[in-house]
Amino acid sequence: MKADISVSKEDYLKAILEAESEGQTVISATLAHWLAVSAPAVSMALRRLKRDGYVEVKADGVVRLTAKGHEAAYRTALRHHLIERMLSEMFGMPWYEVHDEAERLEHAVSPAFEALLMKRLGEKGTCPHGNAVLPETPEKRKKRGVRPLAEAAEGARYTVTSLYERDPGLLKFLHRTGIEPGGTVRVLQRNYDKTVGIETVAGQFTIGPAAAEKVQVRRVQGRG
Repeated sequence: MKADISVSKEDYLKAILEAESEGQTVISATLAHWLAVSAPAVSMALRRLKRDGYVEVKADGVVRLTAKGHEAAYRTALRHHLIERMLSEMFGMPWYEVHDEAERLEHAVSPAFEALLMKRLGEKGTCPHGNAVLPETPEKRKKRGVRPLAEAAEGARYTVTSLYERDPGLLKFLHRTGIEPGGTVRVLQRNYDKTVGIETVAGQFTIGPAAAEKVQVRRVQGRG
């Protein structure tokens, strides 16, 4: 499976699959933003992916994975997930550092090593950021009682369930403020500018709206 597909194709296919899983409609602009590449680069990549049978591009510009494309994308996402767990669970790498390392290593894992990781770690666990192999839509999270910190109620305590993991700077910032998967956050104040005053084990901080949107939490029942 890995011999006939380039690193670039794997990156595009995984981005399409993950964006779809989050409930986004994938168009060229989505991929340009997601992968931090130019519009012409996306157009060229999509032409190649379509030629090779990995995607379909509809008349309205919406990009869909074919069965072949979905399989290739999922294998890449799964390898990424397994590597993150390996680095954290087996080697003790901090959770806020494993994503970038897994991005590099996911393309080098052989099917034999992937099988060993699957046997050791399993497919169903969550990564160090609290995420499954593929992200959930906001609707599915809310059905489980999970919502962004940006929507948390003032005065309540929450358990952090997962974090947006594709921004290394954000992860390091959250680590410094004591926000981590499984940790507890108390919302002190919701401000007029959409910033959120919080308290964690590391102290009291003010979190901007962009960061607060990317921290998923579940309310702790009972008194704060």
